[in-house]
Amino acid sequence: MNANLLHQQSIVIDGLQTCDWSRSIFEEMRAGGVTAVNCASLLWENFHEGIGYVAQWKRFLRENDDLIRPVRSVADIHAAKRENRTGIIIGWQNTSPLEDKLEYLEIFKDLGVNMMQLTYNTQNYSGAGYLEERDSGLTGFGREVLAEMNRVGVLCDLSHVGETTAADVINLSRAPVCISHVLPRALKDVKRNKPDELLLGCARQGGLIGISLFAPGLKAGNEATVDDYLDAMSYVIELVGEDHVGIGTDFSQDRPRPGPWLLWANRDKGSARKLTEFGSVKISKPQGIARIREFPHLTERMIARGWSHRLIAKLLGGNWLRVMETAWQPAGH
Repeated sequence: MNANLLHQQSIVIDGLQTCDWSRSIFEEMRAGGVTAVNCASLLWENFHEGIGYVAQWKRFLRENDDLIRPVRSVADIHAAKRENRTGIIIGWQNTSPLEDKLEYLEIFKDLGVNMMQLTYNTQNYSGAGYLEERDSGLTGFGREVLAEMNRVGVLCDLSHVGETTAADVINLSRAPVCISHVLPRALKDVKRNKPDELLLGCARQGGLIGISLFAPGLKAGNEATVDDYLDAMSYVIELVGEDHVGIGTDFSQDRPRPGPWLLWANRDKGSARKLTEFGSVKISKPQGIARIREFPHLTERMIARGWSHRLIAKLLGGNWLRVMETAWQPAGH
């Protein structure tokens, strides 16, 4: 089977994008053969703004229903594949819209929010992000948030979460969790990347590690190619096993750099101290997978490495399907 046919036949899931959503983005998703995407551009928003994010997606889904469809279950992802549409998973990169109200979590699940990153970069009510000055771990309220995620069926993401807080979640969660967009620190020692022990812990608990295209976390930086990306993926496969690795591109397509959204993203709570230089410095996606429409190049280069069709199907989306199937089930079902 050639690369194009394998890609066309596979379910392809991107564990996280933060694009400036538009019809042209949805057209690229279709051109790239992407079956489903965790659309998680929510970073610092409060409850009111979180409702606004859901409302925005309701409008996008209504106005572009020839290209995209909502995803609330794994069955919806399979339906998207049959319909040649891209399934939209509404996701968050922070639990800030919950504010301090535990009962809001079930409301947002009912509205279609199926993935929530526990913290974004710094401290919130639940725990610490990876850039917080002191990571004191999962808070008492955070334990309840995690238990509620498990109860109603929301997949907990640990990508921008502090190491102590993430380890606490892995130890306590009754459902698999994910690190949706990450790279291994063993290959490049930057704080954004995760150490082997956290990747192993996530996998042992049944979870999934989505490999990111974020150039500052790749060994070759802005000079990286699709093969550098696959080197990182290969390292994590060797570390945790082929059943626990997938794709989480972190595409932020059509966001100007520097630009107001990225500068806002890189301030604590959107308005306080500047946390990183990532909002203003040049960051290139790896050559060969610089845009969503280039997704088939991943499959092509996987085949060129001699990876089996079975392995490639798992990496493209099969592993995500398994974890989502388990994590999205409310407790007791």
